[in-house]
Amino acid sequence: MEGGPQVGGELVQNGSLAAVFAMLGILVYVAFRFEWRLALGAIAATIHDVVFCIGVYALFGIEFDLTGLAAILAVIGYSVNDTVVVFDRIRENFRRLRKDTPERVIDISINETLARTIMTSMTTLLAVVVLYVWGGDAIHTFSLIMIIGVLIGTYSSIYVASATALYLGLSREDLLAKVKEEGDARP
Repeated sequence: MEGGPQVGGELVQNGSLAAVFAMLGILVYVAFRFEWRLALGAIAATIHDVVFCIGVYALFGIEFDLTGLAAILAVIGYSVNDTVVVFDRIRENFRRLRKDTPERVIDISINETLARTIMTSMTTLLAVVVLYVWGGDAIHTFSLIMIIGVLIGTYSSIYVASATALYLGLSREDLLAKVKEEGDARP
């Protein structure tokens, strides 16, 4: 088939562009749903995960193809999902724990979601390890990157995302509903 490598290269390039657009979409979604500091925390954690996974490709000399791109996109989705769960709890606790410091609220929130995070990670990891061991050559690279992505994604949703938001100055006022002024006639 003529042009095969060129077509494959174009697919990887277009897929990589799709990953960048997905990250921008995540940024907009999290900024709209939560707050811009949390959005940057989610993006920092997601970029951390993607760079780590791509580093595994470089370190072990694994060929990056469409299967690898699918694994990277799956890691992005996994990481963002786990981060959003933690951020939901942070937002709830900022409203509930009014006298605590932001550091304490984030610490409590992470501790409250930790069991769920570990259970989800272990369940996903179990399935992906089975794919890695018995799935065959066709999904060997995919499952390897997913194993690494699940481990790193779990780490980053706990340690990178919230810490980045805190470093950027996240406070209770950023997550509480804005109070309308008396002269504001809008409903």
